[in-house]
Amino acid sequence: MNNQRILSHFQESAELKIKAATALAQPIEQAVELMFTALSNGNKILACGNGGSAADCQHFAAELVGRFERERLPLPALALTTDTSILTAVGNDYSYQDVFSKQVQAFGQAGDILLALSTSGNSANVLAAVDAALERDMRVIALTGKGGGTIGERLSEADVHICVPHTRTARIQEVHLLVIHCLCDGIDVALFGEESND
Repeated sequence: MNNQRILSHFQESAELKIKAATALAQPIEQAVELMFTALSNGNKILACGNGGSAADCQHFAAELVGRFERERLPLPALALTTDTSILTAVGNDYSYQDVFSKQVQAFGQAGDILLALSTSGNSANVLAAVDAALERDMRVIALTGKGGGTIGERLSEADVHICVPHTRTARIQEVHLLVIHCLCDGIDVALFGEESND
């Protein structure tokens, strides 16, 4: 791999983040408000996705249950990607499409939020989780790319769609991670206000 190829990865990522900032600022703000309201009302956030998106779900849950950048009480967030016994039992006894929706049916309640990650917007098991969440009067915050796919089409005006304006999976995932950090920071600011620079 030559140096120019490495530099092009950095340049493409940086350019996308600048471009995406304008497009995504408002839906990120709406997502923060939705999450803050749910958490303030004693509800929780469930997160699901595959592959790199599964890792992002776990990252998000860890930031809420532990902390992001400030000391605070733990906040209820659960990655539906981590229990290998549930994932393999449901995948074996039913289908891989059901691995997240069964957990939404088990743990989700009205007022909870599903954070659904799919770079294509077409992951069948994430879409099934979205459907299960909507059936339970949960709100959905979807992080997608590539136009949003079927998941983007399934959402209502009460949900939030954060669709990265790009087609390359690696770049979409890089912006998803930044969005997750924005959500965590926004929740902390909503809880505690802006930090002073004194």
